[in-house]
Amino acid sequence: MITIDEHLADILRTAHRLPAVQRSLAEAHGLVLAADVISRLPSPLFDNSAMDGYAVRRTDATAGAVLRIVADVAAGSDEHPVIGPGEAARIMTGAAVPSTADAIVPLEHTDLGTAIRAQAPDQITVLVEPEPGAHIRSRGEDASAGALAVASGTPMGPWQLSAVASAGVEEVAVHPAPRVAIISTGSELIAPSATPRRGQIPESNSVLLNAAARDAGAVITSIRIVADDPAVLRQALDSADADVVILSGGASVGAFDVVKAVLGGERGVRFDQVAMQPGRPQGFGVLDTGTIAFCLPGNPVSVAASFEMFVRPALRQMAGFAVIDRPRIVRAAGVAWASPKGRVQLVPAVFDDEIVRPATRGGSRSHLVASLAAATAFAIIPAETERVHERDPVTVMVLS
Repeated sequence: MITIDEHLADILRTAHRLPAVQRSLAEAHGLVLAADVISRLPSPLFDNSAMDGYAVRRTDATAGAVLRIVADVAAGSDEHPVIGPGEAARIMTGAAVPSTADAIVPLEHTDLGTAIRAQAPDQITVLVEPEPGAHIRSRGEDASAGALAVASGTPMGPWQLSAVASAGVEEVAVHPAPRVAIISTGSELIAPSATPRRGQIPESNSVLLNAAARDAGAVITSIRIVADDPAVLRQALDSADADVVILSGGASVGAFDVVKAVLGGERGVRFDQVAMQPGRPQGFGVLDTGTIAFCLPGNPVSVAASFEMFVRPALRQMAGFAVIDRPRIVRAAGVAWASPKGRVQLVPAVFDDEIVRPATRGGSRSHLVASLAAATAFAIIPAETERVHERDPVTVMVLS
């Protein structure tokens, strides 16, 4: 057997970051920036008012001063009135501040208060003298033209997209999301809503892998459910239009393990026994088409554990994320349980601020899909441990 770390290292050496592409800001959401974005414009673009109020010359705006209103400046207006001695201009939030004004008196600091007025008043009385530069957002105070707006490697969320737009840029270089094809194998598989005959089970692995791959940042190009028929599987593989194909089932040593039968002789794919429970039988490699292939076991908990340990880090690396691993914390074991010596045990678990415990009494047995519904983590038990005792420190991979 090989270790989890050895298998993962082989995967990450192969799953290279996808080449950058140009995308509009609407298309870049959720992707990782592949090049620095440099501000084309200063932010703010011009001196503007941070409040609804009156643009004044501060020397005139002493408490009790009466100022004559000579202009009305709305946001978006290109008006540039001159403010003379004893004068002021009504101004809205975001409007350009006249260059002869050096402070804003908010509406509430005048005798007229905040009552809504369609027309500017003839005059105001200042109640509170403004500080120097009061309520003026200065040109370039957030970022100057030519400054770094968003750094390469940054995931493009709503705030980052807003910063890029404010910098005067509307198209960016990003790493594309990996395109993933999912193939779930097994003649026993039927649709979840179908009535099973003896020996048949509802197919759930493609549902799990579809959601998990999307959560990891991938785009799903196809989902196929394939019986244990080598010709049908070969056709499904040849027609997959994807960077990555994830197969579940048929990767072990059984007489009907169709994935191993079809791909076992392909020069770019290797099948190994990995020292983990669940998920020992694993296949990985590059198909003759250039598509990366993950060959996972078929039991649901094995699929979930294999995805988290191997597939998710690879997808995130391909998408350009700097952080490819789930966060890990340490908690005290809330109960005792057995662990197989010689294999890392991955137990669907729940945790709080102090303890971690298996999500169900079934522990890490690979067929217990109900444990996945309750789990918020995997408890990771080292290969040399045969029994976890209550209050032992346990490494916890946080899933949500």
